[in-house]
Amino acid sequence: MQGQARLAAGRSEQGAAPFGRSHTLDVLRGLAIAGVMAIHVSQSFPSNIHAVDYAFMCGWTGVNVFYFVSAMTMCLMWTQRVETSPTRKFYIRRVLRIAPLFWLAIPLYLIINGTGPSDNAPNGIGPVQVILTATFLHGFWPDSVNSVVPGDWSIAAEMTFYLVFPLLVTAFGSRRHLYVALAIVLHLVNVCLFKPWAFALFSAYYGPGHEAFVWTTLHISFLNQLPVFLVGCALFFSLRDGFAKSDAAIYAVFIALSFVANRVTGSHEFNYLMINLVLGALVAGCIKLAIRFQPLEALGRNSYSMYLAHFAVIYGLRQLWPLADGLVSLLIAYVVTAALSYLVARATWHLVERRAQDLAHRLTSAGSDRSTLRPAIAATAAGMR
Repeated sequence: MQGQARLAAGRSEQGAAPFGRSHTLDVLRGLAIAGVMAIHVSQSFPSNIHAVDYAFMCGWTGVNVFYFVSAMTMCLMWTQRVETSPTRKFYIRRVLRIAPLFWLAIPLYLIINGTGPSDNAPNGIGPVQVILTATFLHGFWPDSVNSVVPGDWSIAAEMTFYLVFPLLVTAFGSRRHLYVALAIVLHLVNVCLFKPWAFALFSAYYGPGHEAFVWTTLHISFLNQLPVFLVGCALFFSLRDGFAKSDAAIYAVFIALSFVANRVTGSHEFNYLMINLVLGALVAGCIKLAIRFQPLEALGRNSYSMYLAHFAVIYGLRQLWPLADGLVSLLIAYVVTAALSYLVARATWHLVERRAQDLAHRLTSAGSDRSTLRPAIAATAAGMR
């Protein structure tokens, strides 16, 4: 609690202004889910026009926007709340925000996709994959990633970040350079040590012909994603407290070291880092400009359930789709997917999410304990992915 108070007290009024309202964060979530749906719709309903399909495929960056927004939202919530047992209450809120819908998605997608061998599970799905997925540990074993629930690699990364976040923010506070320094260290450890070692280990385990599968799962592993979250935390405190020349210097060091490591090891993560730093700058710019757009805000407030639902929606549409592949088919499929996913999200909000959040509120507000949280910030938390 004292650590939270110090973080909140260190806030300057000018620096706090960009985070005074949740609208821009919702816009960013809306852009993120729009991008994620774009890539998956284009995979099932290609236009066969290279430029169009490539533009839709770039929607994969939406997941990384989610990461930045998630890190900033967690920092925002942590610094605005002052309460007893903050870590315990943080975990309760996060689990009840993510787990209920995710657990419902597990049997749904097992029914839709079955348990046989696939690109994501060369040996099929068994109890191990299901248990790891249900406990959010699936990101640590290759054939558990994306095998039970499509796209669940990002949820594994999110939940693992939630696990370590209270430790990080308690240790580092608002010292944003520490977050970036740790991001640099972890990035170099990943590309120079962990990724080459793990690639050799799992390639031998799964046998010849599965090298691409192993490489992909290592690329989307939590160790490769954690620097994105850490940069997001650093950007939050930079936006809150003001940017300095030292911020530019440390990011320049980050880029230089990553470039050298990439050339030495051939890990092919330098481009990924550069894309993420550009995305981080765009996210920070949107927050500084306080961008608002109500349709995207509506998508953003329902982005988590839309993320889980849109895979099933696309599967159902593919079974019934009357149009031949082409530009018209792609655009119509995208609009229908977005609309149906949104309707599913609104239904799950009333049936599942609202009840889970009410339970989280009761569990974290029990007794005489009081937390101070501005209403606008509470709205941000409710819309978080």
